[in-house]
Amino acid sequence: MIWKTISLAASFGFGALLFLAASVRGRKLWQEYREMFTETARVNMSDVFLFVDPARLFYYNVLALAVVPALVLLATWSFLAAAASAIVVLLVPRFIYRLLRRHRLRRFERFLPDALAMLAGSLRAGASLTLALEGLVKEMPAPVNQEFELFLREQRLGISFETAIRHMEERVPITEFQLVVSALRISREVGGNLTEIMDSLADTLRSKSMMQGKIESLTAQGKMQGVVMAGLPLVLGGLLYHMEPAHMSKLFTTEEGWMMLGVVVTMETLGFLSIKKITTIDV
Repeated sequence: MIWKTISLAASFGFGALLFLAASVRGRKLWQEYREMFTETARVNMSDVFLFVDPARLFYYNVLALAVVPALVLLATWSFLAAAASAIVVLLVPRFIYRLLRRHRLRRFERFLPDALAMLAGSLRAGASLTLALEGLVKEMPAPVNQEFELFLREQRLGISFETAIRHMEERVPITEFQLVVSALRISREVGGNLTEIMDSLADTLRSKSMMQGKIESLTAQGKMQGVVMAGLPLVLGGLLYHMEPAHMSKLFTTEEGWMMLGVVVTMETLGFLSIKKITTIDV
């Protein structure tokens, strides 16, 4: 009786220690994940000039991570589908940030020729580079005015021209803007007619934008064919599964079916990537 009591007490103590260690480790992992998420969200949102509370985004993400897999599990009764939905929820914030950043850079690239033409006009009228940039900030839409306004603000705070322009170049990593940065650096170091350089760059970038638009319109049909080619087997598979579930279920329950699905996915992926490679033309 005494040994049984001792063994039960030892088991209870060992279980309590395991629970305490798991809770401490879980709390530490939770804190690390929260700090990593909030810091990444803060940096990413500031890059695209969206000032949202990172802590609120973290709690929204945790809520979605708890609710979405539960709803998927109730709808499908599949733990695999619930785990896949949890992975998707974890990847969604990064995907949204990349989408916002890509849209912002494309918008900056679209308005950059007009900004350079306005800058050249101000310089031709006798304004200094700082006054010309201030006028550009007032007249141009976002994100062009936001980036140049931040550049001017850094200079007012005492940051050197070279450091401020390097920060701006890091925020806007596109080839067209690197040409503008090089022109500003050369003009500041060795002099030169900055007005003509800005005019020439504006004409060059505008011609490039027109050529890129023509190429996109000519390759739109090929890109749509790739999307249709990749989506058509899924649609047909869904229709056939609805019409003949007994026959189509063999694709998911037999080794031959899994092999066939692997071949289909591989061929579809290769075909889609090949069409995307053909229709993507870099100007």
